[in-house]
Amino acid sequence: MSLIESARARARAAVVDEHIRCENSHDLDALMATFGINAQYDDEPWGDHRIGRDGVRSYYSELMRALPDLAIEVKQRHVTSESVVVEVLIRGTHLDTWRGLPPTGRRMEFPLCGIYSFDADGKLASERIYYDRGTILRQLGLFHEPVRGLGGIVTARPSGNHRARLPAAFVSKCNRTSAIKELPNPGLSGRDYTVMDDSTGG
Repeated sequence: MSLIESARARARAAVVDEHIRCENSHDLDALMATFGINAQYDDEPWGDHRIGRDGVRSYYSELMRALPDLAIEVKQRHVTSESVVVEVLIRGTHLDTWRGLPPTGRRMEFPLCGIYSFDADGKLASERIYYDRGTILRQLGLFHEPVRGLGGIVTARPSGNHRARLPAAFVSKCNRTSAIKELPNPGLSGRDYTVMDDSTGG
């Protein structure tokens, strides 16, 4: 790496450091200042792609409203000639609507990988993130391991005239939550289950 390339890499790493500092301080204006004129945000696990500064700003506004105590801890940082990659730990409490899900009051903590690209002026051109969506949904009480407890009930596909039995609380949650459009098993329709009293366990 030449001296010029090395200086560019250090400058880009400093932009990412400032970006994350602004995320942790919840300073939306300063955070947006780290992006260039043409900004893009890609939340790959949800297939959520925000194009343009207004789109990126709306993503962060929604996130900071849903997790007012959002905190990001950097674990590793990798600087290349073209991009900066960070491995971080995300923490926060779900206190407002997020992706159509009403606040649960539950804590979230999960690892995330972020990839930053840059424009000709050294500002952020894009941020692309990857993480395990199932981990978040499990922490929010909406996802269960398929071989244990409620997960075993939900993922058991009924056969013949047998009907799966789902806890009343789970069905009620599905009915209340707009984020859940269908039961976890696409092959499980309304006629395939009955609601069981939660006192029966599961």
